[in-house]
Amino acid sequence: MKKHRTLLAVVAGLALVMAACAEEQQAGGGGGQAEAPGPGELVTIEGGEDMSGVFIPKATDNPVFDQANDGAVEAAEELGAEPASFEGPPSAEDIEGQIQIMTNAVTQGVDAVMISNNAAEQIEPAAQQAQDAGITVVSWDSPIPSGADAGESLFVAQVDFDETGEVMADMALDLLGEEGGEFAILSATPDAANQNAWIEDMEAALEDPKYENLELVDTVYGNDDPEDSYDQALALVDQYPDLQLIMAPTTVGIAAAAEAMQDEDLCGQVLVSGLGLPSDMVEFTLNGCAPEFALWSFTDLGYLTYYATYGIATGQVQAVEGAQFEAGRLGEYTIEPDPTRDNGLRIVMGPFTVYTEENVEEG
Repeated sequence: MKKHRTLLAVVAGLALVMAACAEEQQAGGGGGQAEAPGPGELVTIEGGEDMSGVFIPKATDNPVFDQANDGAVEAAEELGAEPASFEGPPSAEDIEGQIQIMTNAVTQGVDAVMISNNAAEQIEPAAQQAQDAGITVVSWDSPIPSGADAGESLFVAQVDFDETGEVMADMALDLLGEEGGEFAILSATPDAANQNAWIEDMEAALEDPKYENLELVDTVYGNDDPEDSYDQALALVDQYPDLQLIMAPTTVGIAAAAEAMQDEDLCGQVLVSGLGLPSDMVEFTLNGCAPEFALWSFTDLGYLTYYATYGIATGQVQAVEGAQFEAGRLGEYTIEPDPTRDNGLRIVMGPFTVYTEENVEEG
């Protein structure tokens, strides 16, 4: 009888140990990681663990995405991790290319995917497949529409999307004055979630009486291709003889539109504004083709994206509302609901910088 009680005690003890180990493993997401602090507790993301990843831009032919990757590489080096592979389609028109890269990431068994989504809802099955395989999926620059419902842990927003439309409306008003006039939007691709959100927000902003004399006559797409954007800008001028402004919320489109106006000796007659890379816009700002535009730091965006992804993938940060973390040189961030989507979480980098002839050469 004594032996029987001893055996039962040993079995019970083993069961408790096994349960405790299982609970610890579940809390840490496997690999013996400790449970990440909950909401309200500031986490300083620390290096020392490796993370294999893929950093996916909309396209590899756009210099702003090279800058974003530079920032991601900087963050990886700070954290002592291997930089993510930089893989993207050669053109923003190649939506299937992005989907294939996401799909390949699953078979490669990487730890994380960081994507500037250019495929709208079409990316969602591949993103969900990645999450189901244990891969951390973080979007940046342009989110996955269904957010957490499609496998996305977090969206790293460059700025508050609700602010972007108002910034563009304010620049249009500043350039055209209270008398206003006709303007058109030259966007990237019809499936770019960020572009569509900014345009929608600008249209909402225009309902404010202070913009009543600004008339949006058309929205066209240059597919983030310089030649297509150049041609679309000229087509707008031909179609709308009273056009006074082209607003391009894309770095490729704004530079192409400004070049088109310069080539046609239309600078000053048809102004160009939007979101541009300062190094591309110096000439056009100083000669009056594009006297005012705005942007943020893509290098910082890539840096922040890698830091946030690393924190989540290594179990240091929970992708939940209210979670707080410190991302290297960029400081503290708090995860919050994304007001532009039903079930998405985001952090907002910010801020905008508005460029004119006074500061464009410093950008």
